[in-house]
Amino acid sequence: MLQARSWLPRTEGSARLEFTRRAGRTRLDVLFQAGAARVRLPSPTGASPEAVLLNTAGGLTGGDRMDLNVRLGPCAEATLTTAAAEKIYRARDGDTAIGIKLLLGAGACLAWLPQPTILFDGSRLDRRTEVELAGDARFLAVETLIFGRQAMGEEVRHGFCRDAWRIRRDGTLVFADTFRVSGGIAAALARPATLAGARAAAMLIYVAADAASRLDSVRSMLDGVASVAGASAWNGLLVVRAIAHDARTLQGEIAPLLQALGGRPLPRVWQC
Repeated sequence: MLQARSWLPRTEGSARLEFTRRAGRTRLDVLFQAGAARVRLPSPTGASPEAVLLNTAGGLTGGDRMDLNVRLGPCAEATLTTAAAEKIYRARDGDTAIGIKLLLGAGACLAWLPQPTILFDGSRLDRRTEVELAGDARFLAVETLIFGRQAMGEEVRHGFCRDAWRIRRDGTLVFADTFRVSGGIAAALARPATLAGARAAAMLIYVAADAASRLDSVRSMLDGVASVAGASAWNGLLVVRAIAHDARTLQGEIAPLLQALGGRPLPRVWQC
């Protein structure tokens, strides 16, 4: 029996960037963009470039797919962010698939700082982020999930979300994390062992030789925050997890950590 194919239009997009260091500066060597994926590079104000990723479709739904591949050569430095929050709308057919692959050469430094992902009721997100690091590369990342915008009165009652991270250093798996919730999302997130009713969750990852030595200062910065947050460090990684009832509170309390660990201001689009 032939399987019925969806008549719904699909959004597809892919982008590939490669950075190298020459004459003491990081330069863009390769830029490929297709479909709804676009990349903008604002005029540089420092020694390392900043790339801003755009989805011209304005949002994603079931059956859509976006792919990003980024490679940094030895000693290259770059910051990647997104022009706006990524919106995952109600899915009628299939999952929204997002694949991200980041490769850092020896001595490279990458800050992966996308704006939050907003999930709507009935959405289905399947995202996988894979990071390959040379032993002395430095990597800073944040990923924020928002289950409905509180200010808009949105509720996410049902759907699916799988957000998987895999980080390898010199080919060895050093970090594996998968957040997965499906079916009755509102009921699952209300449980004390998940988000205890919070609407927004963030994970910050810092991979560097000095990760363990930064733990005390990070914990001190978390003292007194309105979010429920904690930090731990092991094997050259520092991980912060935080949840809050609204995204604005969460972002405001994560931002100083990103600036302190990254040693530079946040991308300008974060202020828009």
